[in-house]
Amino acid sequence: MRIIRTPEERFSNLADYSYKPNYVNVDDGEGGQLRIHYVDEGEGEVVLCLHGQPTWSYLYRKMIPVFVEAGYRVIAPDMVGFGKSDKPTSRDDYTYANHVSWINTFVGELDLTNMTLVGQDWGGLIGLRVLTENTDRFARAVAANTGLPDAKGIPDEMAAPMHEMYKTIPALPPAEMGEKLRANENGMGFMYWIKFCDEYPDFVVSDVVGMSTLDGLLSEEQKQAYDAPFPSEEYMQGARQFPSLVPIYPDGPEIPNNRKAWEILAAFDKPFLTAFSDSDPVSAGGYKRFQEEVAGAQGQNHATIKGAGHFLQEDAGPEVAQVIVDFMIANPIK
Repeated sequence: MRIIRTPEERFSNLADYSYKPNYVNVDDGEGGQLRIHYVDEGEGEVVLCLHGQPTWSYLYRKMIPVFVEAGYRVIAPDMVGFGKSDKPTSRDDYTYANHVSWINTFVGELDLTNMTLVGQDWGGLIGLRVLTENTDRFARAVAANTGLPDAKGIPDEMAAPMHEMYKTIPALPPAEMGEKLRANENGMGFMYWIKFCDEYPDFVVSDVVGMSTLDGLLSEEQKQAYDAPFPSEEYMQGARQFPSLVPIYPDGPEIPNNRKAWEILAAFDKPFLTAFSDSDPVSAGGYKRFQEEVAGAQGQNHATIKGAGHFLQEDAGPEVAQVIVDFMIANPIK
């Protein structure tokens, strides 16, 4: 596994992100080591904040102070391939199973317990798998604009036609791709997103983040921060690969593991909250299955974050953090 590391000077003087860097090494699965960066702020019960694609722990900068002020310890790692963490240069190194393993090891290395998971986007896809493999380490969970795809309701015989359909989709420019994603005609919207990230030549991370916020705009300072981890295309392999790993096909390699995870979640009776925004075409309606099937979600005061897009941490960070604080206070660890 060939690994590169973003030069530290790329992260100098980022607005509202002056947190001390922390690092831990995890096995890469091939006999080597990967360095994972994480934010570690505050004292108290642990809030584990997991980001998705193509963001990094910077995404949680508006939420971290709210948690710390309320008396919690925030742990916010950068996924392998993102932020200040190491970046394998081959897309083949980025698999769903590898990401779960790396965060599993991260949690074990820090020996985190009594955690509240906050997972958004891929932070949920990975974090919920880690939770179901370590239920004793978690006290609560919050799913925000995320899911745990297992192709439920899609017959196995649809796999081949879906793969063929994907081959016909062009890699569209961002604006056109966004329209296809929002329209989601014949359930194909997400395929356009996969194809864009996989093949579109001009892949600018800050543009991707910006178009996933409510107004579609980021300040120059924010753009600099989201682009900082990726000096060149070589550093972007994880960001480009993530959407292709989402188990949308019934023959996907991680479908059995996600279905097993759902079985464990169904019996997970610790407090479970959904906090989905009202303007996210990617995860729209995804809260329903969590609310219906997860034991710990029953009777909770689930939240709808109004006026927020996919990256609700960016659009409504302090509000989302306060919703989670209220949830934790209302559901003390027994």
